[in-house]
Amino acid sequence: MSIRAECLVPARLRPSPNHNERQRDIDMLLLHYTAMDSAESAVSWLCDARSEVSAHYLVDETGDITQMVPESRRAWHAGQAFWKGERDINSCSIGIELANCGVQDGAVSTYPEVQINAVIALCQDVIKRHQIPAERVLGHSDVAPSRKQDPGRHFPWALMHQHGVGHYVPPIEIEGAGYFQKGDQGQPIEAIQSLLAIYGYEVNVNGVFDIATENAVMAFQRHYRPERVDGIADPQSVATLHHLLKALPQLA
Repeated sequence: MSIRAECLVPARLRPSPNHNERQRDIDMLLLHYTAMDSAESAVSWLCDARSEVSAHYLVDETGDITQMVPESRRAWHAGQAFWKGERDINSCSIGIELANCGVQDGAVSTYPEVQINAVIALCQDVIKRHQIPAERVLGHSDVAPSRKQDPGRHFPWALMHQHGVGHYVPPIEIEGAGYFQKGDQGQPIEAIQSLLAIYGYEVNVNGVFDIATENAVMAFQRHYRPERVDGIADPQSVATLHHLLKALPQLA
C-alpha cells in the first residue's frame, strides 16, 4: 500500500508493512517512547515485517518526523491494552513514537525541547483533523499499565496540556492520613478502584489492592503526579484523581 503525507507538519515517509484494517473510527491518540538506542534503529524495526510492530509516526530527538503507516490503517503499536472497556486500542488510535532510550538503570531519559515542540505540533494537527477528545490523549502505560511505562514520568504532560494536547489537572496539594497500598482491603480500596475504572483504567473493583490496582495507580501517577511514582494511593494521588474526574467534559 502506498503512503502519502497526511499531517500538516513536515514529515518524511518510510512505509511500514505492519498494518491492517481498522475496525472503528479514530478517537484516541497514544504516545510511546521507543526504548531503543537511536531513532533510525527504531524506524528500521517498526518498518521490518519480522517485528510485527509499527506506529503511524515517530518523532526523533531533533524534532524530525517520520510517517510509517497511513492514518486510515490500523498500526500495531498498543499490543494487549484496555481503556474504558475497549481492548482493540489499535483500531481506534493514532500511535506516535518518541525516540527515547526509556528506562535505564532505574532512570527515565528526558526529552529535548525541540522534540517536544515537534510532538506538540504533530499532536495538535492530529487532534484537530480527527476531533480527538482531550481525555483520550493517553500514554502507552495508561492503556497497558502491567506491561509498559512509556512515555515515562519525564514526559511533560502539563506542558502538552498548556498547548491544547491532552486532559490534565495540576496535582492537588494536600497532606493527611489515608495511604493505601498493595495488600490492603476494604471499602476505601473499592472506592479508589471505582475512580480508576471510571476514568478508564483496567482494574477489578473488588476491594482488594492487588497488583492490577498497584499498576493502575503507578500509571496514573506517571501521567498526572510524576513527582513520586510508587503505586501507593496517597492523599495527593486520590485527590488529584477526584479533581481529574470532575474536570471531564461530561461530568463538568
